[in-house]
Amino acid sequence: MPETKASLEILTPGLATTVQDRGRFGYYRFGIPQGGAMDQYAAALGNRLVGNTEAEAVLECTYLGPKLKTDAAVVIAVTGAPVDVLVNGAPVAQNSRIALAAGDELSFGVIKGGTKFFIAVAGGIDVPEVLGSRSTYPIGKMGGFEGRALQIGDVLPVGRPLAGALPVLETIPEDLLPSYDREVAVRIMVGLYDHKLTSEGLTNLTEAEWTLTPVADRMGLRFDGPGAPWKEEEQPFGAGQDPSNITDAGYPVGSIQIPGGTQPIVLHCDAVSGGGYAQAATVISADMDLFARMAPGTKVRFVPVTMEEALQARAERRARFERVWS
Repeated sequence: MPETKASLEILTPGLATTVQDRGRFGYYRFGIPQGGAMDQYAAALGNRLVGNTEAEAVLECTYLGPKLKTDAAVVIAVTGAPVDVLVNGAPVAQNSRIALAAGDELSFGVIKGGTKFFIAVAGGIDVPEVLGSRSTYPIGKMGGFEGRALQIGDVLPVGRPLAGALPVLETIPEDLLPSYDREVAVRIMVGLYDHKLTSEGLTNLTEAEWTLTPVADRMGLRFDGPGAPWKEEEQPFGAGQDPSNITDAGYPVGSIQIPGGTQPIVLHCDAVSGGGYAQAATVISADMDLFARMAPGTKVRFVPVTMEEALQARAERRARFERVWS
């Protein structure tokens, strides 16, 4: 008789809990964003603790976590933003392996930093793949559990755990944990349309301090500060009348728009793939996880780097992942 697979019943869904994995690649040119966990590194830590590969789907929780019950023994881990983790009302350690018995209930206290934390389970959340990914894209009603955030009464199937693929890791070493600072330096590459900024605008973007506003989600994050004005010049045919408008162009993931020259918006993993706003700069790939670790009010400086520095940062990030999986 085949082994019965576990499942997780959602007793309360939390604020915006979705199934996410590494993302959906190869379809951006069709307007379908990559999606995936907003903090890929934190999600990977959870998968490592429960014995998964990096590819298994996890639950991404935003501010307020869910309450769920398992119908069979499972191993889970909670990583990402610091939060109180409770099993049957009793506190357990975050960033560690947690064994749940059938009927156990997992719940959470108040988040203490950042915005996103992750629940990994041995075997992964076993929802169907859509275009090569289990990630939820709510706007497109695609992937995850019925293409949406979780609701009361949902029952999530859990895959079968991998057998001894890696040595058991009971807890994540302190030096491998992400930090949740209230002042953050984010590295950017300036362009493609930085030449349309005034000298004041470019100076403000790259040297001033910006504050993350509450207007922030998986599509984009808005920052308040001194403004970054664009040059007043005749707009090309097909562009809008505001100097921040262009004839439509593709948006790289992490691109920074400044509509009206006021508040920069960083496009994140669920953002649209093109439109009519000029991109003043782009966040380097190694720093995209940082935005899931920022709470509103976080102070940010956008620091320009070269292509060589961006590639070096990407290599260092990959080396950090490899340390986790060694």
